[in-house]
Amino acid sequence: MIGYLRGIILERTPGRVVIEVNGVGYEVLMPVSSFAQLPNGTAELVSLRIYTHVREDALQLFGFFTTPEKQLFEKLISVNGIGPKLGLAILSGVPAGELAQAIRGGDLGRLTAIPGVGKKTAERLVMELRDKLPAGAEPAAAAAAGPDADVISALMNLGYARPAAEKTLTAALAQGVAKEFEPLFKACMRLLGA
Repeated sequence: MIGYLRGIILERTPGRVVIEVNGVGYEVLMPVSSFAQLPNGTAELVSLRIYTHVREDALQLFGFFTTPEKQLFEKLISVNGIGPKLGLAILSGVPAGELAQAIRGGDLGRLTAIPGVGKKTAERLVMELRDKLPAGAEPAAAAAAGPDADVISALMNLGYARPAAEKTLTAALAQGVAKEFEPLFKACMRLLGA
C-alpha cells in the first residue's frame, strides 16, 4: 500500500494532481482543502499522505497534506454507504475542523448542507462517528507540516508506532542531521536498524 508520496508536480487540475516520484507519475485525487495548499504551477516539490483504495477494477490514490485530515477521511469512509469519492466530496464541502464539530454536535443541518449528503447519510455520520472524533482533535489544529512531521508520518506508514518514530527523530536531530526530509528519514532508518 502506498501511504506517502514525495515528488514533483507534473500536472494539476482541481481535485487532482499527478506527482512524479523517481520517473513514475502517480495520479492523486484530493479534497479542496489539500489542493488549495499545493504550490502554484508545476515542477514544484510536494509531500502528501496517501490513502490507497483498491477495488477489482481500479486502484486509486487519495492525497492529504496532514495526517489528521487523512485520518478523518478514513473515518468517513468507514461509515456504511460512504465510499472514497463521497468522503472526498464531504471533506471538500466543509473545513475538516468544522466537519468534526458538526458530527460531534449532531448538527444535521450543517451536514446536509454539504453536496451529496442527505438526511440519512448525515444521521449515519453522527451515529457512527460522534464518539470516534475526540474533542480538541480538530484536523485544523494539527501541528504545522514540515520535515519533522513528514518523517514521523513516513515512519508510521512503515509500521512504527508514533512514540518510537518521535524518539528516533529526536535522536537523529541530536546527531546534527540536516532538518530536511531525506537526510532525516535516512538517519532515522539507520537508527532503527532498517
